Amino acid sequence: MSVARIDARFAQLKAENRAAFVSYIMAGDPDLETSFDLLKGLVKAGADIIELGFPFSDPMAEGPIIQLAAERSLKNGTRMADVFALASRFREADAETPLILMGYMNPVENMGYPAFAEACAKAGVDGVIVVDCPPEEAERLIDALDAADVALIRLITPTSDDNRLKTLVKRTKGFVYYVSVAGVTGVKEADAEGISEAVAHVREVAKLPVVVGFGIKTPQRAAEVARIADGSVVGSVLVDAIAKSLLENSPSSTKVLETASLLAQAVRNARN
Repeated sequence: MSVARIDARFAQLKAENRAAFVSYIMAGDPDLETSFDLLKGLVKAGADIIELGFPFSDPMAEGPIIQLAAERSLKNGTRMADVFALASRFREADAETPLILMGYMNPVENMGYPAFAEACAKAGVDGVIVVDCPPEEAERLIDALDAADVALIRLITPTSDDNRLKTLVKRTKGFVYYVSVAGVTGVKEADAEGISEAVAHVREVAKLPVVVGFGIKTPQRAAEVARIADGSVVGSVLVDAIAKSLLENSPSSTKVLETASLLAQAVRNARN
């Protein structure tokens, strides 16, 4: 189903005149069993699409919050096989929610493109975001993903000019991820008013839904973005809730899902 599952979700959201609440967690943070509980819990909390990070030792686009999550996951011994097993468990429990893997080229190259794409398809993964994959070097990966009916989803930044934008969206499927701020995740805050024109332009060029992430920390900000984009992506604030739960020695899922529920509600009601 893969790409069709993403398309179906955005068609449903369009019919309901609302944006997607897209949530992100890191696989294996703080452990794989909690990750599984969180994946199921995020759907109940209102997540329309879930991004599942796969850990890498040098996540250069991430701020300290997600860097530390990757470190915790790797320290626990999380491997790509574990990430795919986690995705499979989630897909067995939920046949409808799009699941996107997000990470870096190194683990993908270590597996080999065909093996990675096949593992995604087998696990019920609908799309992948590979943060450090330049379009000039992406053809073989895209060929493998296309053969497995898995979307390669592109990051578009405020510094992407028109020529670059056209190159980036050429073989993109599912949706486009617009990075609302220059820099790493979870540091600056998104300014919905400031990115409105850019989001509309990216949507026009890509002919795909545009979700916005990097800098959405509060329900108010998530709602503001939901009014101008096709989705609000929230990651660092959820991952930070896991870190705080560990410090407080309290169940990670409780704080994360309470936070997610507030954000989901804000996004759901943004256009009312």
